[in-house]
Amino acid sequence: MEDRHAQTREARDNTITSVSAGRTGDPDLAKQPCLVVLAVSDDLQIPSSRHLLGAVDEVRFGRGPRSITRTTAGETRVLEIRIPDPWMSSHHGRLMRGPIGWVLDDPRSKNGAVVNGQVTRQTVVGDGAVIELGHTFLLFCEQPIEDGAAADLCDGELGGASPALATFVGPLATGFAALQRLATTPVSIVLLGETGTGKEVVARALHALSGRTGAFTAVNCGALPPALLEAELFGHRRGAFTGAIGERVGLVRSAEGGTLFLDEIGELPPASQTAFLRVLQEREVVPIGDDRPVKVDVRLCAATHRDLPGLVERGAFRDDLFGRISGFTLSLPPLSQRRADLGLLLRALLAGIPGAGAIQFSPVALRVLVSHRWPLNIRALEKTLLTAVTLATDGVIQPSHLVELLRRPSGEPPTPVPAPVATPRGSVEDELRERLIGLLTVHRGNVVAVSRAIGTRRTQIYRWARRLALDLDGFRR
Repeated sequence: MEDRHAQTREARDNTITSVSAGRTGDPDLAKQPCLVVLAVSDDLQIPSSRHLLGAVDEVRFGRGPRSITRTTAGETRVLEIRIPDPWMSSHHGRLMRGPIGWVLDDPRSKNGAVVNGQVTRQTVVGDGAVIELGHTFLLFCEQPIEDGAAADLCDGELGGASPALATFVGPLATGFAALQRLATTPVSIVLLGETGTGKEVVARALHALSGRTGAFTAVNCGALPPALLEAELFGHRRGAFTGAIGERVGLVRSAEGGTLFLDEIGELPPASQTAFLRVLQEREVVPIGDDRPVKVDVRLCAATHRDLPGLVERGAFRDDLFGRISGFTLSLPPLSQRRADLGLLLRALLAGIPGAGAIQFSPVALRVLVSHRWPLNIRALEKTLLTAVTLATDGVIQPSHLVELLRRPSGEPPTPVPAPVATPRGSVEDELRERLIGLLTVHRGNVVAVSRAIGTRRTQIYRWARRLALDLDGFRR
């Protein structure tokens, strides 16, 4: 037992694991505020982009030809983003850094802004906030950023040779970059992640980048009948068992010169694990009913939603097989942790749906889509879009067309549908604190200007600041 645990630890030590987007503990990835332009509901062909705000004091928004400009106005470092959205004003607000987070200020635009479904002229913006300016949807988030990341990154610059490996999520971008470097090597790959996170899509991208001339063969280990699993994988001779009326090469040999993708490898029964270990060690298979091994040349990519190290510890998965398959391990995060990629995924999935080339969303429908938690991940998003495109006979997807979102798992609350409302949330004290933080940020701690904006005396501002533990000097720096 001790030897097995030692081998397991060694296998783990030799495994390179990418941190999933939901984890921020990777010391190699620095966390910083970002702004992502997700999509324009009227024109989904307008590209997404990610903008790092670590070296920015103020972001200014406006209608115009797509452009991204970084300038300095006095001591203020400014990022200006122009978007060809006819529903935006030429000056449609600004996002300002303050000592207590970021504040969206939009005093002059015609239609105001919507933050997390609420109409506002000024509000504190937190991690994960969805901002609507006109018909443009943006995401403010704080996340780890990949090493060497560009300050401004458009979707056309992502993914390298494979659009399937495009992401604005820092840890995932690091993992995808490593995957591309390993594509042409014989290193075995393990993809971890919940059902529907796109493991097979990533495996196919890996095969396309590998340069291998053989086929990509996908095997769902959990769907094969246990009694026939080895015959399906390794092939069989005629008459090897009842019903074997012909010869079959098996799925492993069908991937000769290519990539063998073993989905749900954690479901392999112990006997098949032993037989499969021989394939990896000896690079050969023995068909059922034969005693002569047949040489094979396959690149292995495995996937599972299960905890393989945990299975090894419990003796449910062979430690030596685990060590053999774990050359590089990449964790794919759930869609709820890839909200920065929603615009990218929307365009990629719609491109594969016939008749979706000119599809549009109503702003309310896109708000529903962006705010949904997506417990069933990318697969559910694809299914939702396919249904919506079919139902949207006039080319515009409405909330009523998103019928798949109503078929939620038992116990999941319904997706909030949304019309923007002007009613503020929270207690009176919370509302006062947020309003005061917003005004102090916008006016750089000028108490006279804040008192005029609220319509009260300066002494009242000082009293509120003391009661709410707000450091006025911090806003003046």
